[in-house]
Amino acid sequence: MKHDPYIKKFAFKDGLPQEFELVELGKLFKEHSDSLTIPHRTGFYHVLWFQKGTPTHMMDFETITIEPNTLLFLNKDTVQQFDKNEKIAGKALLFTESFFCRSVPDTKFLRSTILFNDLFSISKIKLPSDDSVVPSIIDHIRKELEKAKDDFQSTILHNLLHNLLLHCERERRKQDFTEIKQSVDLDIVMLFREELDIHYKHHKKVAYYANIIGVTAKRLNRATSRVLDKSPKSIIDDRVLLESKRLLAHTTSSVKEIGFELGFDEPTNFIKYFRKHLDLTPNNFRERNSL
Repeated sequence: MKHDPYIKKFAFKDGLPQEFELVELGKLFKEHSDSLTIPHRTGFYHVLWFQKGTPTHMMDFETITIEPNTLLFLNKDTVQQFDKNEKIAGKALLFTESFFCRSVPDTKFLRSTILFNDLFSISKIKLPSDDSVVPSIIDHIRKELEKAKDDFQSTILHNLLHNLLLHCERERRKQDFTEIKQSVDLDIVMLFREELDIHYKHHKKVAYYANIIGVTAKRLNRATSRVLDKSPKSIIDDRVLLESKRLLAHTTSSVKEIGFELGFDEPTNFIKYFRKHLDLTPNNFRERNSL
């Protein structure tokens, strides 16, 4: 049963030398299982390495099946939930955008890498049995974190993390990945999605996003149609509806409160919008998806 009027959100742990942490999944689960096994989100990125066990992992209404030696990549603010019925063993790399993004190229990489921004699916990789690179880099990270912090540690950790992500992206492209060719269209789509995540609650018009990224609405439509086979308006609607479903399923906020949170002036406008796109009312959806 839900008790909170909001989705629990965790900030990065205070008191660490830098906003970067490597933790044992088993220990993390043992100490925080009550919080991890309910829907929650974080303001930082995850690389989860499930070394043993076959749990499922819930991410935004999608059930992810995990095999041993699987890596799962979670963007910040994704609503997730760990499996409470399965023992897990492995490691979690946790880091913030401010830790990783030390330059313009860093920022561009993090906001475009398929590990956290796959346009078609949630990124996971099954680590090949003969892959020694990922375990080696993670072990180097562990050893570095055990040292006293000095002027070099943060940069060393950043470089190790970047190398890990590059290696994982290379492996991801070998495993059931739909490749999108680099193009101006793809650049426009990524900029659009980035701005949409910031402004979707208060701006739902295509023209607003076209203007903010410096293209015409027609050009934006051409880019999203070519890359995703969707119109910009349908992508905006998808983002608003995702947050609507998150709040309906995982909070006790009223339909009226959720509508206001998402930028609708009147509850009836939100209800009509939701029903138009999903063919059921917000309350119907809540009844079907409540915990």
